[in-house]
Amino acid sequence: MKPANDPHLRPRFKLEIAEDNKTLLACFESLKKEESKFIISRVDDHVFIRFPKCDQHFWSPQLHLEITTESPNKATIRGLFGPSPTVWTLFMFLHFIVAALGIGCGLWAYTNASLDKAYALPLSLAVLMIIVWILLYILGRLGRHKGQDEMKSLYTFMEDQLKAYF
Repeated sequence: MKPANDPHLRPRFKLEIAEDNKTLLACFESLKKEESKFIISRVDDHVFIRFPKCDQHFWSPQLHLEITTESPNKATIRGLFGPSPTVWTLFMFLHFIVAALGIGCGLWAYTNASLDKAYALPLSLAVLMIIVWILLYILGRLGRHKGQDEMKSLYTFMEDQLKAYF
């Protein structure tokens, strides 16, 4: 995993394993029914590992693995930690709204300044949107920090399942 001071809100990693991707996918597929601590789902070359609903909180991460074939006996696992898709969509929607409002207020302030009209209110709103955008980023970092232990347990679980292939 990358260091904690990494600017990404969704940490990523990449592993190369000397095994066919179908074997690795079958390994996770076989765990779907017998594993109780995690929920494992698979779609094509993608494996999703998450906590059961009863163990989740708002910032609970999930681990998305994409297992692809590089050569006949070599597979690459690309992992991505992130919040649930619903939380991530809400978070990105809020970022988009705040950015759009900030640009709109900035244009309003510029237009008023060009027309020699009062521009204190639109400029204040534009600055407020920048502050809200920074607060959203800080909130995302705090959420990532809150889910750090869960990310470690997801990563450890994945490593334990793939131990035979390392």
